[in-house]
Amino acid sequence: MSSQVYRGPVRKLVVGIDIGTTFSGASYIILDPGEVPRIHDITCYPGQENEAGHYRIPSILYYRPDGTLHSVGAEAAKPEMDFVAEDEDLTFVEWFKLHLRPERLDSDALSSRDLPPLPPNKTVVAVFADFLGYLFAFIGRYIRERHGGGESLWNSVKDHIEFILGHPNGWEGLQQSKMRQAAVVAGLIPDTSEGHSRVHFVTEGEASLNFCINNGLTNDTMRDGKSVIIIDAGGGTVDISSYRFLSTSPISVEEITSPACILQGSTRVNVRLSGFLKRHLASSVFGNEEDIKIILKTFEKETKPMFEDESAQSYVKFGKRKDNDPAVNIRRGQLTLSGSEMTSFFRPAVVSILRAIGRQRDGASAALSTAFLVGGFAASPWLYSTLKKELESSGVTLYRPDSHTSKAVANGAISFYLDHLVSSRVMKMTYGAKTAIPYCIGNLEHISRYRQKIVRPSGRIVLPNAFAVILQKGTRVREKEEMSRSFYQEAPSSSKLNSISSAVTVYPEADAPNWVDVKPELFTTLCTISADTSQVCRTPMEGANGVYYVQNFDIVLLCGLTEMQAQLRWVENGIERRGPAKIIYDDDLQMPQKSTCS
Repeated sequence: MSSQVYRGPVRKLVVGIDIGTTFSGASYIILDPGEVPRIHDITCYPGQENEAGHYRIPSILYYRPDGTLHSVGAEAAKPEMDFVAEDEDLTFVEWFKLHLRPERLDSDALSSRDLPPLPPNKTVVAVFADFLGYLFAFIGRYIRERHGGGESLWNSVKDHIEFILGHPNGWEGLQQSKMRQAAVVAGLIPDTSEGHSRVHFVTEGEASLNFCINNGLTNDTMRDGKSVIIIDAGGGTVDISSYRFLSTSPISVEEITSPACILQGSTRVNVRLSGFLKRHLASSVFGNEEDIKIILKTFEKETKPMFEDESAQSYVKFGKRKDNDPAVNIRRGQLTLSGSEMTSFFRPAVVSILRAIGRQRDGASAALSTAFLVGGFAASPWLYSTLKKELESSGVTLYRPDSHTSKAVANGAISFYLDHLVSSRVMKMTYGAKTAIPYCIGNLEHISRYRQKIVRPSGRIVLPNAFAVILQKGTRVREKEEMSRSFYQEAPSSSKLNSISSAVTVYPEADAPNWVDVKPELFTTLCTISADTSQVCRTPMEGANGVYYVQNFDIVLLCGLTEMQAQLRWVENGIERRGPAKIIYDDDLQMPQKSTCS
């Protein structure tokens, strides 16, 4: 973290929040003018009062039948909650973060049917908001109780807090938008432009890099020109990012290939075990839903974290000494799992991680020979030892820091806000716009689309549904760099051009089709941007169909930050004008029905 004093004019509070699939945490920093800032981690949450030193709480909730919140986090994980839930007909919610994922992200690894359902009449935004609201209320209480003059301090900052929310590498603009919406619903910020601007986003990969740097974990590799892979293995996702150190004084880092995100976090181990138990115990008296639930719970808490030797057996205690079924390896209330069975639950995660690292190395602009494993899943002895062995055989040295890397995202999010160590990023999507292009008589592809032709007011014949690339996946852009492309619209009267709008569209790969109707399911509307062009003086033009007018404009992408922004740019009486930068994303993922730009 920067050792420089804070030079802002007023005291400010910055809160970093990591809502994880299985566990969540928060860190914060109080910026006082003239003082060197220090990051504080929340180390004890409600329900953990007798267990100091916890940096995270379970990402779980219980809801009452009327939809109101009953309990959250460690308070929802108390042993007696099983009985309370049964008596009060409560609905248990876990892994809700994964309901927010982009549908196309690693879809072969996870489908909606694999996820525990959300409560009736509850959206993922509503559940996210309930968890955020609970966490934020406690953060306020924690600060008031832990700092001298805490009430006064809180009152001086509570209305202008900056929030940094971490999210998986594979989350896109729509997911960021829903997280911001949840922050509004939770009361973290008001639903205004000023309020929205106080929520910032950082990928879990980049936050983890900041954590590693600021905790001295990369000192041996942090030399000019050296590169590092960050593997953030969490509950839901494994985020893999690769960086090169451009300089060490001051520290400057660049992303050297598109970050990866795979849905092979620790929860997938549980899903595979669940499938195994349903098959394995199908003919056993212990194959009922309640016993399987208890086995999964004990496995998660005791067996899974201890697994490291695939030549040894593992045990899951779930019943009483009188519970026996030798046919399915249950003896004295204990299920025995062979090493090969245990390995089958973990192995797909390793295979996917190694495959993703291989793609990172192939696509990187620099040699990658050092990797750091962080995150909650990183604590698995088998995962670490197996990855280390496999990677070292291909020339990559893997380290797993001893410090509390489960807090890496929340802590690193604060560092990201302060230092902005990453000076350039590699685009993970292709950005462009749906447009219309001039019909070319000799082009066979155009001839095949002739029935779709549109005759413009100028008499020009165009074909709709073309895709104009503005920024290709894999392109490296600096933080404040802009990318743009020019378009224009025609109309038979000047007044019809007094306002213009266009949708920014994204495609997941670098080699986007020339037409959006070729693979329509892969094109997504990022946002719709608009501009007031009513003050532009336009010259009437004579076309084949009479008088018409033209409005020229550019779509501008502000693309080097962790959250994409877009705006329109045009010339008004000789002066460049711009519409507001949009960071609000369309929620319906449909191609816009408005006029195409051309």
